[in-house]
Amino acid sequence: MTTRGGTLHAPADHRATEHEHRPARLPLVVYVLALGTFLMGTTEFVVAGLLPEIASDVHVTVARAGLLITVFAVGMIVGAPLMAMLTLRLPKRWTLLLALGIFAAGHVIVALASGFALILAARFLTALATGAFWAVGNVVATRAAGPAASSRALGTVGAGAMLANVVGVPLGAFAGQLMGWRGPFWALAVLGAAAMVFIARQVPHDTQDDQAVSIRSELSALRSGRLWLVLAACMTTTGGVMSTYTYILPLLTDRAHVAGALVPLVLVGFGVGALVGFLVGGRLGDRRPYLTAITAPAVTTVLLAGLCLLSGQAAPTIALVALLGLFGLGANPVLIALGVRFAGRAPTLGSALTVSAFNLGTAIGSWIAGFALESSLGATGPAVVGTVIAALTLIPAITIAVTHRTRPGQSPRT
Repeated sequence: MTTRGGTLHAPADHRATEHEHRPARLPLVVYVLALGTFLMGTTEFVVAGLLPEIASDVHVTVARAGLLITVFAVGMIVGAPLMAMLTLRLPKRWTLLLALGIFAAGHVIVALASGFALILAARFLTALATGAFWAVGNVVATRAAGPAASSRALGTVGAGAMLANVVGVPLGAFAGQLMGWRGPFWALAVLGAAAMVFIARQVPHDTQDDQAVSIRSELSALRSGRLWLVLAACMTTTGGVMSTYTYILPLLTDRAHVAGALVPLVLVGFGVGALVGFLVGGRLGDRRPYLTAITAPAVTTVLLAGLCLLSGQAAPTIALVALLGLFGLGANPVLIALGVRFAGRAPTLGSALTVSAFNLGTAIGSWIAGFALESSLGATGPAVVGTVIAALTLIPAITIAVTHRTRPGQSPRT
């Protein structure tokens, strides 16, 4: 090993090597940002468990109330890059605080509103704030953790949203049954306001270099071919998993004949798997980013194909759903880190575009899977669609890895 101060004796050299390979602790700000993504992941999907109550209270059909989920997804797709550009000259600390403030205000509006149109508008506003928080938060997390732990930091931040599916959404639905559907929105508003205190204390002020940015320099990232490959991988890896997961209920009940009472436990298994997958994928991504970006979708493709073939049997289907959570989203923190890196001088826009790509992949995949569900394929149709979409991830992922190896002066990591 090369040393800074000359030749070391063997015991000291061993201790130095041991220290270099010991993972550094992530800064506290990363966990604070994960708290923010937990709140935002909760609000995105908690509506699903409250739709009948909302529809009844504001006098619309359940199908129409479902627009509250759709409009949030659209707001995330549009909001992440749009808000990243609009807040470009605003310090990142203030952008995060502003996003949380709008998040809290949006939930207060929903909790007080009596008309469906106003609730819909408030959900869109909340989604814009969520997109801004996620995009800027990813950049803050990577800079705070440093290049050697950027994927792990992003895995931790993203794990907040995964934890929302395991804890936040079920608790929100339960609270809605006890207090009425407006209760969870009041709770999220209060928690969003409380999170602002932690953000204000933990997120550092921007450096002079951070403030010296322009829209032109941000848009220069769009010339990066590798960034577009990353965005394509973001769309397909998430689209493949979510096109299947969106319609997992008929697959479990109609095809695998899983008892209705067990379905929530299966979904929790998926959520726990996704939480672990995000954390492990982020940790592996710091050491082998390109290998992780290829392996995760490859295994996901196999798992989805297994669902197509074995969905008539309950036990294998339940196990495959849990494993799908583990591997299906494991590449996401790596892809976000690569998006930030390949965006060069425009890390915020790169991060924002990955957020949009994930949501766009979910929207397109779920839309196509809906047609497959109504086709002759029946309940296995969405899994077939998911298998094809997930397999497509290998094209950009392998291309990125090959391009990395052929560039002179690149690190030999895979």
